Amino acid sequence: MPIGVIVNCLGIIIGGILGTFIGPRLSESFKTNLNLVFGACAMTMGINSIALMKNMPAVILSVILGTVIGLAIHLGTIIQNMGMGMEKIISKIIPGQGTKDAEYQSVLVTAIVLFCASGTGIYGSITAGMTGDHSILLAKTILDLPTALIFACVLGFVTCVIAIPQFMLLFLLAGAIYPFCTETMICDFKACGGVLLVATGFRMMKVKEFPVADMIPAMILAMPLSHLWVTYVLPFVS
Repeated sequence: MPIGVIVNCLGIIIGGILGTFIGPRLSESFKTNLNLVFGACAMTMGINSIALMKNMPAVILSVILGTVIGLAIHLGTIIQNMGMGMEKIISKIIPGQGTKDAEYQSVLVTAIVLFCASGTGIYGSITAGMTGDHSILLAKTILDLPTALIFACVLGFVTCVIAIPQFMLLFLLAGAIYPFCTETMICDFKACGGVLLVATGFRMMKVKEFPVADMIPAMILAMPLSHLWVTYVLPFVS
């Protein structure tokens, strides 16, 4: 039973509900300062993941090629439009959710990337599927619940809906790919996700608006490029 995945998604839902109701009662200073802390936590998780990297050229190439692909197909815009589509559905059920301005759209994209494509969640699901160890996903929940609360102050109930694609991604995708993974591939995959987490942290702290949604294809390329690097490039070079 995917206990870790379920708990992680419930953490987002609970945080989203709490943030929707108590958000208006929190001061802007409180939310801003807390968001800075969460951004720093996301970057810390990212740096910790990057430290596991086995093949730097494969990871860097994944990030560059993945971002080029994402920018070429306008993936960030597609994800933003999908997120706004979720918002419209929620607004029909619960009127008055969100402000629909540029900040709203930016926060929405950041939330989707942080929750669904950080790498830590997928890696945690792979670990849980292989060993039954749910500690990584439970640790991720500790960050996701209060982060979802802060996001919900801007996004409203849409934050809860993000848990649905996350559950599908973590449960279905991780279950499909883990039989083909090696330890090196997983480490490089998590390192690639760590790069996205660092970029997301900068975005949460409003230091730099990295195109984190356009960087998502890097996660798809990380494992294959890691395998190709170890199998073909390294033997040729050595």
